[in-house]
Amino acid sequence: MKKFSLLKILLLYSVFICLGAGTALASNGNIQSAFLEVDLTKQNPDAARPGEPVELTVSMQNVGNADLKDIVVTVNPKYPFSKISGEDLTKKVSYLNARQDDDDAAVLKFKLMTDANASEGTYDIDITTTAKESGSSSNVITITKTIQLEVRGKEYAQIVTINKASIDLAKEEPLEFIITNTGNSPLKNMVISWKDPKGVILPVYSDNTKYIKYLAAGDSVTVSYSVMADVNADPGLYTLNVNLSFEDYNSNEKNIATTAGLFVGGETDFDVSFSESDQGEISLSVANVGNNMAYSVKVSVPDQNGYRVSGSSSTIVGNLEKGDYTIASFNVASTQGIGGAENSAGTSGEAARARERDENVTSKDSNPLKVQIEYTDARGERVTVDKEVKLETTAGSMTAQGRGRSGAAGNSSGFSSYLVYIVLIAVAGAGLIIYRKKRQTEDEKQSGNKKPEDQKHGSGTGSGTIRD
Repeated sequence: MKKFSLLKILLLYSVFICLGAGTALASNGNIQSAFLEVDLTKQNPDAARPGEPVELTVSMQNVGNADLKDIVVTVNPKYPFSKISGEDLTKKVSYLNARQDDDDAAVLKFKLMTDANASEGTYDIDITTTAKESGSSSNVITITKTIQLEVRGKEYAQIVTINKASIDLAKEEPLEFIITNTGNSPLKNMVISWKDPKGVILPVYSDNTKYIKYLAAGDSVTVSYSVMADVNADPGLYTLNVNLSFEDYNSNEKNIATTAGLFVGGETDFDVSFSESDQGEISLSVANVGNNMAYSVKVSVPDQNGYRVSGSSSTIVGNLEKGDYTIASFNVASTQGIGGAENSAGTSGEAARARERDENVTSKDSNPLKVQIEYTDARGERVTVDKEVKLETTAGSMTAQGRGRSGAAGNSSGFSSYLVYIVLIAVAGAGLIIYRKKRQTEDEKQSGNKKPEDQKHGSGTGSGTIRD
């Protein structure tokens, strides 16, 4: 009797252990349950994509010995999955026979939305099933099945930055594209290329295609080119057609086409040189030596040490095309001290004579004249260029606008040069008069030296008659 009781206790203990194990398996979501098998048979697409829906196909099979009724299947989505408006997450099956084969299983479909910012990875979703045994309204069976859904990052790249908005004509300049993987999945075998439909902007030292082997999600890469714009192109905004191709997770090629703008044209440069000077007025030659046209050009002589301007210090010369030039004139006087010019009268005389001897010699000791050029470039921006000009004025002309004794010495030097011409003319006139008088005297002497016979014979020959 005691042996029978012990055996009975062991049998009961074994039953409780089996029931506990079955309950644990069911609560952990294993495929096999006491009465039902719930299985995810299909996921479309195979990996969920951020921002796109995913369809789940669930099969439900009664493998128990009792028929089931009022079966309710509910999908409980968690991030990054959510309910789609109009789609039901609870499905009902009225009856399932016992001991079903695979072909007799019930098939249910559910749709979920994947969050657009979901990261690549594997996520859990719980499917809860409730059912009643046929013939019993109180015995309710509840099974929770946990399935795993794969989320694949979305492959997407974006050209977020170009390092400059404009390039100059006929000038080699760097051009950089910064490409960022803004998706959730790495990109591989990327090819970037660009083209100007008008052919104004072209790459130099390489073609227009660059290759990127791999770019992780969230990373950026810089693609560099050296470009140049046609020297004869019209300034303006030009379109760059940019194409980016890459391979996705399944090695399918994808393309992203976009456009960017690049302004061609910009600033220019000038050359300023001394042209001539006359009585304190200097003329400057201003040439546009750049590759762009300059609009509304203004030439000015700013305030500076060593020079002063009488009258207007600015002049507007209009537009200057590339290679064109114009003349700008200003009344400029030197305020730089001329050695000994104001010490004494004797010293002033010596300085005047020195200037008279070197009247046509260029002055090399004066400071350069500062000139300022303002113009509007092709982009409509006002630009200022500073230049320096070495004046090549004579000593006389530089002092013509001077002050005090320096001005008097300059006038004296000018008068001396006129006096030289007057003296030369007078000497030439006097020489001509003396020459003519001397010639007349010689003619008279020759006439007085002739013999009387010659004179008589000459007169007879001229007036005699022939007689018979």
